[in-house]
Amino acid sequence: MSHKLSSQAQPQQVSPEELYNVVCGAASQNPAQVQASTTIPGAYDILHEIAAQRTVPLQVRQQAIIQFKNAATGHWRSRKLFPPESKQRIRDRCLTFLDEQDDIVAQCNALIVAKIARQDYPVAWPTLLSHLGNAISTSLEGRASNTVPNATIVLRRCLQLLNAILKEYAAFKMLTGVKTMGKMIEDIWAPMQAHYARLAVALPTISPVTLNQPSVAEDILLAHLVFKCLVKMAFWAYHRFTCSNDYHEFEPWVQEFFQSSAVQLQRLSEMRISLRVLDLLTRHVRVFGKLFRRMQRDRPTYFVTLPTAGNLVLYYWSKVVQATSGPSEQIADSSLVVFPVRFIVQGMALFKDSLAQWAPTRKDGSPNEKVLSKDFVEDAVKILVTRFIPLNPSDLDNWMADPEEWVNTEEKENDQWEFELRPCGERVLMTLATQYPQFVRPLIETTFHNLVNQRSAELSVVIQKEALYCAVGRCAIRLKDAIPFQQWLENSLVSEAQETNQNYPIVKRRIAWLLGKLVSDECLVANNEKLWQVLVHLLQDQGPGTDAVVRLTAAIAIRECVDSLNFDADSFAPFLQPVVASLVRLTAEADTLEAKRRITDSLNTVIERAEARIVPLMDMVAQPIPQLWASAEEDWLFKACLLGTITKLVEATKVHSSRLTMLIVPLVRESLAPPAALQLDEDAFALWLSALRNVSSIQSTDGGPGLIDLVPLILEHLAKNLDLLGTVVQVFESYIFLGATQILQLAAVDLFRACNATLNMATSSANAKQVTVALCSLLQLAPSGMWGEAIHVSGLFTTIVKGFEEEKLETTILTEYVFILARIAVADRQLFLQLVSAMAASESVTESVVWEPILNQWWQRFDNMSEPRHRKLTAMGIANLVATATEICNLWIDVFGEIKEAEDSRKADDGLTLYWDRPFEEGYTESEGTLEYERRKTLFENDVVRTTPLTAYIGARLQEAEAACGGAAELQARYLAKAEPLLLKQITDALMGNLP
Repeated sequence: MSHKLSSQAQPQQVSPEELYNVVCGAASQNPAQVQASTTIPGAYDILHEIAAQRTVPLQVRQQAIIQFKNAATGHWRSRKLFPPESKQRIRDRCLTFLDEQDDIVAQCNALIVAKIARQDYPVAWPTLLSHLGNAISTSLEGRASNTVPNATIVLRRCLQLLNAILKEYAAFKMLTGVKTMGKMIEDIWAPMQAHYARLAVALPTISPVTLNQPSVAEDILLAHLVFKCLVKMAFWAYHRFTCSNDYHEFEPWVQEFFQSSAVQLQRLSEMRISLRVLDLLTRHVRVFGKLFRRMQRDRPTYFVTLPTAGNLVLYYWSKVVQATSGPSEQIADSSLVVFPVRFIVQGMALFKDSLAQWAPTRKDGSPNEKVLSKDFVEDAVKILVTRFIPLNPSDLDNWMADPEEWVNTEEKENDQWEFELRPCGERVLMTLATQYPQFVRPLIETTFHNLVNQRSAELSVVIQKEALYCAVGRCAIRLKDAIPFQQWLENSLVSEAQETNQNYPIVKRRIAWLLGKLVSDECLVANNEKLWQVLVHLLQDQGPGTDAVVRLTAAIAIRECVDSLNFDADSFAPFLQPVVASLVRLTAEADTLEAKRRITDSLNTVIERAEARIVPLMDMVAQPIPQLWASAEEDWLFKACLLGTITKLVEATKVHSSRLTMLIVPLVRESLAPPAALQLDEDAFALWLSALRNVSSIQSTDGGPGLIDLVPLILEHLAKNLDLLGTVVQVFESYIFLGATQILQLAAVDLFRACNATLNMATSSANAKQVTVALCSLLQLAPSGMWGEAIHVSGLFTTIVKGFEEEKLETTILTEYVFILARIAVADRQLFLQLVSAMAASESVTESVVWEPILNQWWQRFDNMSEPRHRKLTAMGIANLVATATEICNLWIDVFGEIKEAEDSRKADDGLTLYWDRPFEEGYTESEGTLEYERRKTLFENDVVRTTPLTAYIGARLQEAEAACGGAAELQARYLAKAEPLLLKQITDALMGNLP
């Protein structure tokens, strides 16, 4: 290696020469080689020194510092990779980049310093800010006196470093970082503002003659960098004292800074307009607008009270007006035109959000003295409707070049209104209509009546009509009483939608959008035959005078109409078939996957609202899905939409959805396999659950795949999928209600092993309860011969008993475990005894050791059971085991008392229902309207706990106990003699129906 590194940066664990060669190779081939080499302690220190050596080739330096920035800052706290002496060398070395000529190296160094400062300043790096402050002051003086050759580059790098540090600390939320930021601002705001004043003095002297001089560009850039630092400090302080109610000591400075910035903005803006071309100056002016917008959005009520805020906003609006007075070419998305789009949008946005302060009536209802005049408002509306809202040549070119992308961009207008002229102009118009309806409404109404009946197909007239329709749609709520929308639809829009002129797609697209907007704003009702005729025609028409933009917009509008509150499916029924057919066709024809997603969203909404009316069309919807799925490849969003389509179709067709099983099974299987599972698992489980709830069998009905084929997959996820465990258990439970015996025949042991694994790894009692409830249902739905052995072999019974024994689980889970054992005992007491015996043998303990925790928890958890139905189940379970401890008597007596009390209440008031026997509808509503709901209801109504009288049940069990013991005398002598006489009398009374 020809470039020697400092011996201080050479730990024994890594070879500097070897690392240098790796970096050299990575600079030309694979950067990943460097990452593999930097895991060795001390490697980052050497990597940073390579970047700092000016004799090393620039590409190598760039590669070294990029790798350091990307990886090292995230491990800065590691003492293994960064021992204290290494950290100190790196901090010192960072400040040697202050005269760095290469922008990439300098930018990376600024980010590195900011990240390190976030952790080390001021404790481990106390001199950082003072060092930068001194370097800035020295460089400014040296630049002014021409005594320091590299003063400009040093000043520029120092300001970039400071800006990065301030940006990092401004994002701090913790109190320590907030205090540090406050102290930084306290120390540097005054000198930084003085530096800006000094640099900004030269800006007004710029003229066309001096425009291209290097020193002029340097003056603007340096002033710009200083101002960016001031902006970060001022906005942080503004947010703290307006929103967090602290650091009020900065309020006078922020107010003064805002006022001076407003004045400076106007001066620089006028100068920039006169000079016409200067990118740096345009960027500098834009920073002022960013500051004002951030302050306005952060605390609008305080913003309007700032000195000269109103004048500032009106100045910006005057520039908007001025921009419309010249040729359209002077407005463009470029820094080199007279009125850059971003500058105009900033002005419009500031004006929009300030209009409330000039509203005729304040929020408290009192009149406002500071209001905009009628002429001012009307002129503003005219400018917006005639200059900013109409489509411009660039819009039309983009429309023709890529229709689908044009629609996709238009549909994102809510996200881009602060960046684009037309969407911003629409928002300003809406705000004017809200604050000044008395001026805006008559103006739009008059313009509407003057233009609505004009049928000229000239492009200029068509574009202006489209802008007017847009204005009407945006202000529709305010125009309800002024414009007869239904009459307009019948007399004008129906015929305009049929127009075949080549310029009329512009109007047709707006008509489709307008109808969707009027329905969503409740200015038109969706149950309107004319409305559906227009939208269906626009959706279907492929003749002259229309195009893909019109059809795609119509599809979106149909979704809005169908999804409205006043939608009536019966009124829509005659149009259902052509709408579905057209949406399916459009989905196949669309070129972009985003357009396909939008159309599919509309189709899904139509299916959902059509409900059972979609049954005759379900094959039409389902048939193209496999091809669409295959063509989507890894567009997960579109695939999620397709899964949503099938889910909606299943939910709408209900019992008829069994025809879709051949499609559902492979889609679910593929969606839950890598790599799709990371993106589609939730949508796949939703489809799976919906399918199970709405079919009558898990078996295949036509020789194709059936839902039973997915049983191994659900058991796999039940045992392993913690992320979606709640949903997985829902699917598992639906399988149980649909085909418990079939699943047990197929995989009884695997099923209980999966449940056992889930109970052992469940992180919440809610998930564990879901599993236990599902198991209780399974024990009711299938005979014990199908699940008894599997409960033992799977280890589930052992897990429950050991859970009782250790008592580390939540009370809720232990109580649920008791319910499972009670269900086993009620179903087959001999099986229960066999399970105890088998566990004792497998654990090499006596049966009494197994019985002890079971009986202890059975008694202890009884008081934790809030529902009498569960208490009755527990009593029946223990009664079936015919135990002898006195606690059994207490348990029985408690239950008898509840039932007696409920029966007495019912006799007193025939309108009362037994409180422990609530109707099924009150306790479960989740799958209402599906076949599963009926299956659950049947199980509930036939539950032995609900249908069996407890006293008769216990009496029968006692008789069985007498027989097992050899008679009543033997039972008395062996067991009942141990019980208290009073308890025996209470049991006898309960069994005879004499319980008081």
